[in-house]
Amino acid sequence: MHSNRRIGDIEVPPIGFGAMLLSLEGRPDEATALRTVHAALDGGARLIDTAINYGSSGAELGHNETLVAKALSTWSGARDDVLVVCKGGNLRTDELQFVQDASPANLRWSCETSLRLLGVETIGLYFLHAVDPKVPLADSVGALARLQEEGKIQRIGLSNVGRTQLAQAQQIVDVAAVENRLSPWAVNSLPIVKVCEAAGVAFLSYSPLGSQARAKAWDEKPGFIGVARELGVSPQQVALAWALSLSPVVLPIPSARRPETIRDSLGAMELKLSAEHLARLENDLSAG
Repeated sequence: MHSNRRIGDIEVPPIGFGAMLLSLEGRPDEATALRTVHAALDGGARLIDTAINYGSSGAELGHNETLVAKALSTWSGARDDVLVVCKGGNLRTDELQFVQDASPANLRWSCETSLRLLGVETIGLYFLHAVDPKVPLADSVGALARLQEEGKIQRIGLSNVGRTQLAQAQQIVDVAAVENRLSPWAVNSLPIVKVCEAAGVAFLSYSPLGSQARAKAWDEKPGFIGVARELGVSPQQVALAWALSLSPVVLPIPSARRPETIRDSLGAMELKLSAEHLARLENDLSAG
């Protein structure tokens, strides 16, 4: 069993749930979406990752947060045990899924809208979704600091950032977490994982099973397939167990459209890979 991950002053199980796919194009019907969130929670996840811009059109800003709120209100467990992670600084149009606006005004609007949609008074972890080249990073981070001072957010995170940007933000606020892409197909964030580990900053890895297309490209990763067959598990579980093995600060947040998918992913919390297994996986990564 992999150990819990620390985010600031709290701990959560080592794998969370990314709710994004439940609101984008190709999403399931609402009943299936709610069952998928419930399956994640029943399977042991206690972190749900969402964002204001997760929807299929510009008119659907907040769709994902509304769905998460409904799932939590209909779940049989304790709502207060779940850390809901929100992000601001990106909006959405009918044409573009990500439209950067990390201005203080938009960050405040996004946070306050998320609070209203979730039906809560404070958000446990709030991320700057991405650094906006049009806005000084200090202005964006300062806006989050003010929201924290007002009690609207409890912990601050940065998403899609590099080491220099993290260091700059740490001069202004206590950064509890970084959220970047990390998977067997995308290992560019490995250096910042080491920085996070040294600083005691949690690292949430989004798209830990690759993008929707890459997730099916296991023929590029024969080592992952071989280890999965040997252990009698899915290659997705192997990929998540590999991520967990990288550092005690790494917390993968796989997404899913079906209950069965997230149940399988959460099985990786119980999967420990041997040194020999990890060496075989490293061959795949080096080849890539």
